[in-house]
Amino acid sequence: MARAQTVLAIDLGGTKMLAALVRGTEIVDTRRMPTPREGDPAQWLTALFGAITGWRGAYGHVGAAVSGIVDDGHWSALNPKTLDIPDRFPLTRTIEQLAGVPVLAANDAQAAAWGEYAFGAGSQENMVFLTISTGIGGGIVLNGRLLKGLAGHFGQSRSAEWPDETLEDRVSGHWIAKEAAPHQSGATARDVFAAHDQHAWARRIIETSAERTALLCRNIQLALDPKRIVIGGSIGLAEGYLAAVERALEPVPPRLRPSLHAAALGENAGVIGIADLAERQQNLRENQR
Repeated sequence: MARAQTVLAIDLGGTKMLAALVRGTEIVDTRRMPTPREGDPAQWLTALFGAITGWRGAYGHVGAAVSGIVDDGHWSALNPKTLDIPDRFPLTRTIEQLAGVPVLAANDAQAAAWGEYAFGAGSQENMVFLTISTGIGGGIVLNGRLLKGLAGHFGQSRSAEWPDETLEDRVSGHWIAKEAAPHQSGATARDVFAAHDQHAWARRIIETSAERTALLCRNIQLALDPKRIVIGGSIGLAEGYLAAVERALEPVPPRLRPSLHAAALGENAGVIGIADLAERQQNLRENQR
């Protein structure tokens, strides 16, 4: 078996930019920066590459995992509340100019779905990945194939109950913090989880979010019947959250109940997944020569 190459993996989301040198499932080195709320993605990426100039020559290709939708190397926002960017930003072309090597780009949750499928809790079975964090992302792997495009963007689901909002606007970390504001000024989602054992209002917020996630999982099971639904993200993996989702699913008949699993790769799922996808693409190109 060929030895894994070193790939530069970039994870660009609503709160952080992460660059990592990845070899297989090994994270060799990392650099992390907050995602700016001003400027444009070209400036953000220029700043990130400025912080990793010492890595040049250490990698042969780049994988970029980003929040939003990626079509033909162009990046667009799905929910500007999570991350507002220009429509169809030329992502791969911009990174190629900065890195000087081939680039593969994908949605961050889809990249994480592949990471968990290939190396983590997906166990290489048909699976859906849900990341519940600043927003809600997702990815679908069926018959060994990662579905791309809009597939898995479950957080953008809408309901007649909230016609002007998406599901992630009623479940994710932003929503949890907003609901906590009347009870604790300036509280973050992390603060709400910390208050969970002492305060009924915190328990109610977390349980409401978990119940809505459970309903989403039920609908996913009926639509795709995956062997596993893997839950990740800072909210999804927060202490007590997955257990609350499981409790909400207890009344569901066994054949209709999804099989839930905590993500095994944690916050590294995206960079490991996009690195593997980039390496596979590079190997395919080389084999076609």
